[in-house]
Amino acid sequence: MRSKSFCAGTCEFGDQTTSDVTVRLRSRDGRPEWFHCHSFILMKKSKFFAHWLSKHPTYPSPESNNCIEVHCPGSEFDHYVKLLKLIYLSEETVSDSWDSVKSSLGVLRASIALQCETITKSCIQYLEAVPWDEKEEEEILKVIPNLGPEAMPILARVQPVDTSATKNVFISAIRFATTIENSFPPLADELKTSAQEQVDYMLLEDEETPLIAVDDDVKYEARSGLAKMFTNFEKRLSLLPSEFDQSPEAAEQRLLQSLSDLEWICNILPKMEMMKDFVSGWACISDHVLAVVQDEKYSSGLWAIKAKLIEVTGKALDAIGYGNVVLPAPSRVQFLKTWLPYIRKLKPLLDSKSADDEAFPFKMDSDLCQNIEGAITSLVLALPSNDQADILMEWMQRPEQLKYPDLSEAFEVWCYRTKSAKRRLVVGFKGIDNPTISF
Repeated sequence: MRSKSFCAGTCEFGDQTTSDVTVRLRSRDGRPEWFHCHSFILMKKSKFFAHWLSKHPTYPSPESNNCIEVHCPGSEFDHYVKLLKLIYLSEETVSDSWDSVKSSLGVLRASIALQCETITKSCIQYLEAVPWDEKEEEEILKVIPNLGPEAMPILARVQPVDTSATKNVFISAIRFATTIENSFPPLADELKTSAQEQVDYMLLEDEETPLIAVDDDVKYEARSGLAKMFTNFEKRLSLLPSEFDQSPEAAEQRLLQSLSDLEWICNILPKMEMMKDFVSGWACISDHVLAVVQDEKYSSGLWAIKAKLIEVTGKALDAIGYGNVVLPAPSRVQFLKTWLPYIRKLKPLLDSKSADDEAFPFKMDSDLCQNIEGAITSLVLALPSNDQADILMEWMQRPEQLKYPDLSEAFEVWCYRTKSAKRRLVVGFKGIDNPTISF
């Protein structure tokens, strides 16, 4: 019989000449496979094997044909074989043996099942340290919770962050997403765009995620960022005439970037219950904006800017028209009368240019047209009846205005309401016993 000291120094996995025990596994197709091993090494590295061999007090010999059957799913066969091989390696060599997340995860399952503490520890350290792709992360999240507390350190990177840390990261992201300085390093625009995308993502409603958007500190940062964006946009508007003379394309691009930033922030403000801040600011600068872009100097240009203005204004109209932002009636009337002529004038121009040139990219798509038309109709119907009459009268005075936005629905409702109001007025006059009706 070969001694333990001999095996510890010279025995190799699968060496039949020195093996004193075999391990039987089921292959992927269900066939049994035998592996020649050494009891001394198995007992040292695995509590499972140590327990099994302890139940056999006579130390096995090469002639005894002792066989340990290990039950494992066929799909895990390769992982169990690799584990048996790893049992024969030193700790340092084991640490250098990990080559992929998928393989290591399979070996970890086998190692925990056979209670190989050293290999389990090494595998956990590897999986905890290496990057995961999306599919690997999904598999880890599915497997690790079923392996017990010893494997949980692997999930440290995906554990929930405390509220304070989450808020601080979110505030920093908003600050970066609303930065307008020009002294940026290379790739700053890409980083800013990424920050904007992640702020938008973090604000998506999720039943399991606390809403940090309602935090006063977060709202303060968003409000400060909005103010910076409005200031920058007005600055770019003021510089447009001189910059346009030097380089029309560069001037338009700078103004378009500023306008796109405003479009982004007015997408996230409704999720923070702050859309009124945007609408109020947009209403304040609307006259200035239209005075600049409708100047005769830009009659054949600035199409990207002109189209983007409709998109941004559409978001404000949507908020006002459907009551998400509550403004006094005079303010609603003023906002509508400011932007309605511009929308009526620009849409046919964009349609015409698109018809003449299929490559023209700034045509209003059908969804945008429908959303704006619906918001305007809703806004009109929420105005005092006399204001509705003024807008509808002006709409019907010019045939070219009837097509878009189509206010037929608002006109029908107005007629019905007007007739009903007249009927109520007559009833009020006749019903002297009903003093509650008064006009």
